[in-house]
Amino acid sequence: MTFLDKKNILTLLEKKIKPGESARINFNTAKLFTGSIVEVPIIIERSKKPGPIVLITAGLHGDEINGVEIVRQLIAKQINKPKIGTIICIPVVNIFGFLNQSREFPDGRDLNRVFPGSKKGALASRFAFHFMKKILPVADFCLDFHTGGASRFNAAQIRIVKDDENLLQLAKVFNAPFTVYSKNLSKSYRDACTKLGKPILLFEGGKSLDSNKDIAKEGVDGTMRVLHHLEMLSSEFEIPERTYETIIIDQSIWQRAKYSGLLHIKIPIGKHVTKGEYIAIITDPYGLFRHKVKASVSGYVINVNQAPIVYQGDAIFHISKNEE
Repeated sequence: MTFLDKKNILTLLEKKIKPGESARINFNTAKLFTGSIVEVPIIIERSKKPGPIVLITAGLHGDEINGVEIVRQLIAKQINKPKIGTIICIPVVNIFGFLNQSREFPDGRDLNRVFPGSKKGALASRFAFHFMKKILPVADFCLDFHTGGASRFNAAQIRIVKDDENLLQLAKVFNAPFTVYSKNLSKSYRDACTKLGKPILLFEGGKSLDSNKDIAKEGVDGTMRVLHHLEMLSSEFEIPERTYETIIIDQSIWQRAKYSGLLHIKIPIGKHVTKGEYIAIITDPYGLFRHKVKASVSGYVINVNQAPIVYQGDAIFHISKNEE
């Protein structure tokens, strides 16, 4: 399928968008059981000058509000109006989950585990199939925004596969506090992009059903740096600079709770801890039990469980082991 013709006119979901034009297209794939149509808005901004097509997505999980906020800011601040090329923004991919403040699709499936989907499969699978056929192929480069699941708060980080020099350089341009080497999960959106030959940076930051202004700023600033690198950022914007380079993490461990009880975190996210350092307390509700949690390894804390109550064996800290 050809998306750009000889006159650089883009055709997406049967709508033609000329160079220099703006458009909003609704991606319709299914209806609620009430018969109401559920539409996924797609915001397209095109420069008169040819260039790359960047696809920016968030809300694959409907409860990951921070990513939605990042893409919203890109649109509201008109960062998505490119100097060259085309920027396509989809702030809420999983509109079903967003309406229900839920991670999953109404069929109970995780959209980020069913790619490339099936034409005759369950609802989430059908959505993934049409997305893969009608939207993703147009992109030259993808940015996808996520948060930590449930109460697990992720430090701002970019996740890429190891031994991909192109992605590593783009991650260094984005320059999040951390860049984490992470394998592509089977049937994930990132895996689907990779198999189609679409370079993708996956951003993680914050936690579900929460909006954090510092995490949003990291996402917006990193996107601006990437767009500047691609020569797409409008000259009216100042390039956000950082005084340090991203910390690259090769290996990490999850430290788990040795006891059940009330969890009291004593360190900030992103802190470098040393082995044996006091980082949390677990207590019982009755004031009779108090256990000090100490770091099992030295490294950066890239995820913290902010749940007030934990069970024995629950993951409470994600700590790096080898970093550059």
